[in-house]
Amino acid sequence: MAEKAKAQEAHLENRDNYVHDEKSAAAIHVIHNPLRRESPEQVVADAQAFANNHNLGEYADLFGRAALVARDQKHFQSVPSLLPEEIAALQYERDHKWHGPFMLWYSISLCAIGAATQGWDQTGSNGANLSFPAEFGITGEGANEWKVGAVNAIIFLTAGLIGAFITDPLNHYLGRRGEIFLTAACLTATPIASGFTHSWQALFAVRFVMGIGIGAKNATVPIFSAELAPARVRGALTMFWQLWVVAGIFLGFCANVIVKDTGRIAWRLQLGSAFIPAFILMLGIWFTPESPRWLMKHKKYDKAFQSFLRLRAHPIIAARDYYYSYIIYTEEQVAYPGSNYFSRMRDCFTVPRIRRANYGASTVMLAQQMCGINIISFYSSTIFTDVGYTDVQALYASLGYGAIQVVFTIPTLFMIDTIGRRRLCLITFPLMCIFLLAAGLSLLKTTGSQGARIGPVVLFVYLFTIMYSLGEGPVAFQYSAEVFPTIQREQGMAFVVFINNFFAGVLSITFPRMRSVMTNTGAFGFYAGLNLIAWFMIFCFVRETKQLTLEELDQVFSVPTAEFISYEAKVSSPWFWKRYFFFQKHLPKPPSIIASADTDYSPKYSEAPPRTAPVSSA
Repeated sequence: MAEKAKAQEAHLENRDNYVHDEKSAAAIHVIHNPLRRESPEQVVADAQAFANNHNLGEYADLFGRAALVARDQKHFQSVPSLLPEEIAALQYERDHKWHGPFMLWYSISLCAIGAATQGWDQTGSNGANLSFPAEFGITGEGANEWKVGAVNAIIFLTAGLIGAFITDPLNHYLGRRGEIFLTAACLTATPIASGFTHSWQALFAVRFVMGIGIGAKNATVPIFSAELAPARVRGALTMFWQLWVVAGIFLGFCANVIVKDTGRIAWRLQLGSAFIPAFILMLGIWFTPESPRWLMKHKKYDKAFQSFLRLRAHPIIAARDYYYSYIIYTEEQVAYPGSNYFSRMRDCFTVPRIRRANYGASTVMLAQQMCGINIISFYSSTIFTDVGYTDVQALYASLGYGAIQVVFTIPTLFMIDTIGRRRLCLITFPLMCIFLLAAGLSLLKTTGSQGARIGPVVLFVYLFTIMYSLGEGPVAFQYSAEVFPTIQREQGMAFVVFINNFFAGVLSITFPRMRSVMTNTGAFGFYAGLNLIAWFMIFCFVRETKQLTLEELDQVFSVPTAEFISYEAKVSSPWFWKRYFFFQKHLPKPPSIIASADTDYSPKYSEAPPRTAPVSSA
């Protein structure tokens, strides 16, 4: 423990040389590239030595040039040794944000399709809730409400309590791809099995197993996507997860409507249809490359580079991203050397940098349940029938809810890497509170035509859903997948997936009884209040991560929490209110608390900073 503490202290002391930039007036903390602590000649020598020592000797010259590009990515044209085609490739990448090879898009899209399984499972049970309780004789209030809630909730409880925490050993022994294949197989079999159950206990047992697969998949697929995607569009590409969760919700509602006239077996078909996206994921995952960062973590350096070559548009881009990832990874190994499962899990709560990331990820995951969106996803059909819709009308109203999620998640693909994760949440949560409260109050109207009674409820539920789709919905899993260091990524993601799914289970199991005790209006008002609490938590603990590499985020979370909150409360927020609410348009913008040196402040290639510390070697 003493040696580990000394290593962390030395790492932080060296890192201060490039996190705290006294010369810059544009930011309080500037993220500097650790390669800039070395001279260009030393960087080339180190990169070539790395290639020669890791079975990549044929690429030694390429790695030398790529290291110089990684050292000063903004001014790569000034690197004298670059080949003309390499300069052209880097220029094209810079000018075309969405440029990438087919395999990158295929891999990200396939993972996104896998996310549809979760949404489809949610909406399958949403429609099935209208009929399976009667099939199994568990209708009515009291104990039967808890049984219905338990059947709906168990997949989330086991996802959080079991599935999330087996992610690390599964990833360790099977790799990202192998773990995804295994969980996809589980999620192909269990929906089909749920359609053949003949008691609520049997359905409960099948969904118990399904939840384990969901938890393990939810913890791995976003990590896999984040590790494949380039920094400039990582938010958008990783956000495909949420886009396809809501696509799965919509498709699940479509399936509910399609099979609504099949009589007593409708609920069986509604539950069973969720196997479709999992089956596609199970077959397609074999054609994707393994995560380069997972291969690097397991010391398969040559295979990691081959994977990057398939995921980047040109060898110089692949070598640049790979070598920079390696350099930061070696520094992470010094600071966070967690040697086993339990020590790495402990680090998520004891090492300040990782603990701050855990604060942020846990906040957005918990906020996803606090906002109340899943009372709509799980029980919208039931809620709509309570206000006067027939079962068929309720299914169509729920279909509209699913369609709105899909449509309004798409714009966030283009905003999440420009407006940013944190700002989207801070803007949308107050509006979510207002619309959810308005929906609850609209339920109090019991006179007038059906349209006059139901229309406002549906309108405000839809407006609430739009705000969720523009903010918290896309942010939660995307943010959580990127904020942890490579070494602790499985443990960190496992814990926050546990948080998300456990409270989804609590919500699902308690809402039927909450509706009886508090009424729908009281339940909506309760969750509206939780939206304000979630907003405050996001303000305090969620830091911006847009357009930074996974490795640079190590430095973002090195700023102490007290300093971050103080800056946001005393500097950033007052300026925002004066600028946009009191129309002081000429008020100068205060310095950022965190900014990237390479993006905004890096000097020309020839202006190398003094050498302050050696880069760790493998």
